[in-house]
Amino acid sequence: MFLVVGLGNPGEEYAGNRHNLGFMVVDEIGRRLGVHFRATKMDALVADHVGADGRFLLAKPQTFMNLSGRSVKMITAYFKIPLDRIIVVHDDLDLVFGEIRLKDTGGSAGHNGLQSVIDSLGEPAFKRLRIGIGRPPGQMDPAKFVLQNFSTAERAELDFMISDAADIVIKTVDNARDCS
Repeated sequence: MFLVVGLGNPGEEYAGNRHNLGFMVVDEIGRRLGVHFRATKMDALVADHVGADGRFLLAKPQTFMNLSGRSVKMITAYFKIPLDRIIVVHDDLDLVFGEIRLKDTGGSAGHNGLQSVIDSLGEPAFKRLRIGIGRPPGQMDPAKFVLQNFSTAERAELDFMISDAADIVIKTVDNARDCS
């Protein structure tokens, strides 16, 4: 089983925020797989796909970004998912808008949601898909920037970026299964 966690904040008021890019990618993967998310006692919306090539679990923590690790820990413990079968999808201020990078492990680079996951799991040995949102303009507070909706120009590229990120996640899972 693989677990793909999208980081974001619950609630309609946050749906279009830069910080909810992880949710957007996981929603796209769920759409492609034809699965629907359901609420769980693990403080997350979860969707489950079982196919000929194994099980694929998608999760969107509902604890708000900075406490995402609590939900991820409950899910991984309940389903007994090893760290090398986890992919966390999140926005990244340190990458230019639209740049996407897959990392096997590492620190949080100041991303509070990612740090919460690292702290809750006890180590950073899981994959993460970093999706660039760029730096805030001028002297704008990064915390304010990530909670803003994408600009009109960014929205023109957003669907392509989300699709590319979903492709990378699915290909990563497929490649890992082929190597098993």
